[in-house]
Amino acid sequence: MSIASFYPEKSVLITGASSGIGEELAIQLAGTGAKLTLAARRREQLEALAEKIMHAGHARPVVAECDVARDGDLERAVDACVRAWGKLDIAIANAGFGVVGPLKKLTIEDYRRQFETNVFGVLRTIYAALPELEKTRGNLVINGSVAGWVASPGGSPYAMSKFALRGLANAITPELRRAGVRVTLLSPGFIVSNIRRVDNAGVFHANARDRAPGWIQARTDVAVHESLRAIARGKREQIVTFHGRVLVKLERFQPWLIRALNEKFAPRSRQ
Repeated sequence: MSIASFYPEKSVLITGASSGIGEELAIQLAGTGAKLTLAARRREQLEALAEKIMHAGHARPVVAECDVARDGDLERAVDACVRAWGKLDIAIANAGFGVVGPLKKLTIEDYRRQFETNVFGVLRTIYAALPELEKTRGNLVINGSVAGWVASPGGSPYAMSKFALRGLANAITPELRRAGVRVTLLSPGFIVSNIRRVDNAGVFHANARDRAPGWIQARTDVAVHESLRAIARGKREQIVTFHGRVLVKLERFQPWLIRALNEKFAPRSRQ
């Protein structure tokens, strides 16, 4: 199934749509003729994106101010989507951020905050969207990460949350297939986005330095195109970006090399 034939007139909900991968998903999906509902905490960015899409000649998306870490917001977003478009065909659980730092500098609350958005936020999205997806025999998309395969020093909260999402996707894929709902787990490596400009409290800093070197970051538009193709084809998991696929293969077939690299680059403990 091609992108051009799969997405026209599909009703799509995207969480975390105000920037980065979510924003690019919205732009590319609008170009296919999909009907969008954009959900995120920053309403002003969503409104600006909706105007941009409309001025490009596409249907104006529905804007839903939404915090995936807050009970009730996802249900309201899904309700707005169905009121506007009459159905929900695809739900993309994209919202997330990364808590980073060595173990000794983190607290239980840091880990709890990470899971509240990256794991329970995805679950809230699933529970809110699933009744409508079952009606349309639609698609559920979970945005995981290569960090759900390869954990790195200084990133334990984020890696734990993404390992959890991979476990969730693997468990529910056969369950939901019986109801006609296809699940796709997207596992991107480093992509040009704003995720590394969000601090451990989930606050975005526009002028923050991106911690990932530029040479390893894949272009957002290329990564999103690859992701949309995987969704259209109903793939169970798509490792996005070349370096992401290399890392996953190393973890699967030569894990000793990953362990050696982690040992080399692990932060030194100071007593």
